[in-house]
Amino acid sequence: MSQPAGQTVQGRGATSRPSGGREDRRRDREEAQPWTPKTRLGVLVSTGKITSLEEIFESGQRIKESEIARMLAPDLKSNVVSVGIVQKQTDAGEVTKFAAVVAVGNEAGWFGVGRGKAVQMRGAIDKATNDAYLNLIPVKLGCGSWECRCGKQHSIPFRISGKGGSVRVELIPGPRGLGLVAGETVRNLLTLAGVKDAWTRTYGSTSTMSSIANAVYDALKKIHGIGVVH
Repeated sequence: MSQPAGQTVQGRGATSRPSGGREDRRRDREEAQPWTPKTRLGVLVSTGKITSLEEIFESGQRIKESEIARMLAPDLKSNVVSVGIVQKQTDAGEVTKFAAVVAVGNEAGWFGVGRGKAVQMRGAIDKATNDAYLNLIPVKLGCGSWECRCGKQHSIPFRISGKGGSVRVELIPGPRGLGLVAGETVRNLLTLAGVKDAWTRTYGSTSTMSSIANAVYDALKKIHGIGVVH
């Protein structure tokens, strides 16, 4: 049983998934309940004292509730990068779960990647989507191509690389109108982040979708100065 990767949807990542079972009923009950903030940041957002994601990141605070990102950025889209089956041997026998990787972004400078595991495919995707909201970061866009220098935010400001597992992804600024010279997975991820023109290079085990997603995320974090640039 498999889930097609690269499917982009609005909101909660509600792609076409099989439903049913105890986990789905529990999830439906949780979704029907109003949000009750559990953190100080959540209270500030729910009461309207913080009205943008920029305020949160400028103050150095960390998002610990996915509802915060949903409320402040309702235009976020999600992309199911991969869904697979993982098995674990326990004393009670073999346990089988679905493992999902989901990326979220608003195609205008906000991006996140998350992972989730659950017995049901829907539950795994929902958990990964929530995790991606918690890992949301600002992406610094710009025009770093010497061929362009238009000053508009259509590419990235300079060349950067990121690593995820055995995969390394290099992002190179491109001139306006170039588009994204990349494989389908990297192209979908950069589109979510708001990058419109760039060259890319990938190294390592590029068939591992989760590693590619983490490498792109790592590179985009470094552009904004989060983390160490190698």
